[in-house]
Amino acid sequence: MPKITFLGAGSSVFAKNVLGDCMLTPALQDFEIALFDIDHERLKDSEDMLNNLKLTCGSKNEIKSYTDRKEALRGAKYVINAIQVGGYDPCTITDFEIPKKYGLRQTIADTLGIGGIFRNLRTIPVMLDFAKDIQEVCPDAWFLNYTNPMAVLTNAMNTYGGVKTVGLCHSVQVCVPHLFNHLGVDTTGVQWKVAGINHMAWLLEVTKDGKDLYPELKRLAKEKQKEIHHDMVRYELMFRFGYYVTESSEHNAEYHPYFIKRNYPELIERFNIPLDEYPRRCVNQISRWKTMREELVNNKHLEHTRSHEYASHMLEAMETDIPFKIGGNVMNTGLITNLPREACVEVPCIVDASGVTPTYVGDLPPQLAALNRTNINTQLLTLEAAITRKREHIYHAALLDPHTSAELSIDDIVALCDDLIEAHGDWLPKYN
Repeated sequence: MPKITFLGAGSSVFAKNVLGDCMLTPALQDFEIALFDIDHERLKDSEDMLNNLKLTCGSKNEIKSYTDRKEALRGAKYVINAIQVGGYDPCTITDFEIPKKYGLRQTIADTLGIGGIFRNLRTIPVMLDFAKDIQEVCPDAWFLNYTNPMAVLTNAMNTYGGVKTVGLCHSVQVCVPHLFNHLGVDTTGVQWKVAGINHMAWLLEVTKDGKDLYPELKRLAKEKQKEIHHDMVRYELMFRFGYYVTESSEHNAEYHPYFIKRNYPELIERFNIPLDEYPRRCVNQISRWKTMREELVNNKHLEHTRSHEYASHMLEAMETDIPFKIGGNVMNTGLITNLPREACVEVPCIVDASGVTPTYVGDLPPQLAALNRTNINTQLLTLEAAITRKREHIYHAALLDPHTSAELSIDDIVALCDDLIEAHGDWLPKYN
């Protein structure tokens, strides 16, 4: 029986969305769904949840948990990854609290910034261990990565893991619906094109019946900026650089040097920036789990509607050879011509029985490519640090990070990196 393996299956809510989607897909009914997580209690919860869902949705999939990762992967045709190394406590707490001692504040810290750098450094070694197992027991498998930091981890698996990897993030497919809904505009018949890097891809074109909708969208957005709302950073970027960005304002506030600044505290209120947003979400999710557990795990009448996540649609396209278009994170093999070839980019891709085929984009508008490169610099140096185990490259990554370098001196950035390395302890490998 072919196998869909889910790594990080203890993420029960996400497992319900992605695997529930697979269980509702006719072309995937002959697959075993193999679950793996290092937290065996949460693993059992997800297994029970999916077996309940199997009864209500009429799925034929066999649901099976594994405590041996290699056995979970053995013979897999598709591998879906949703792990988080180090969790909220201690690693996320460390990523936020130590930078605060230096006056460096963050919102999410899972992609770029000092928090994103260290999340990469503790996750890349684990991912490359996955790659070794995959090479041994399922070398032809497609690896669908949902784990952040998306660009660097997807790059690591492709460049150093030797695994066919595509990174998936739902910010692309919700970008236009989110924008249009907020502005009160109907999306019916609207066409759009998105490309860039993960969490900083750009709505390059948005048209209806051949008419450019950007002028009207910008006019409506200007009206919205007269009041406080949730998307003020993205609108400001659109006004200044000409294009709307895919990922949320709380994320983009920390990808740029303009918004979170000690010397301009009024910017936090002006742009409605939720500092410490990710720890707040983690605490809320942990406190809600007891209630959610009853709703998900012990619910014999659990139901599911197919979500907007890409995974099941991709697997369906590969199995049926009916093409499906995604926004995928792939290596830049000349796809975006004014971004580095060694970078991971987010571009439209066609999925069918031949796999994932990225499409050519060409040059981004120069100001957008320049913004992307500020983030790519830190991404590539973080990957260099993880592969070479040279501490100096951790410093380089942090020194070139837009937000960190806008706030701290060279000496403070180096000292902050040293403090974070020490605080992470065994969560990180040793660095020279």
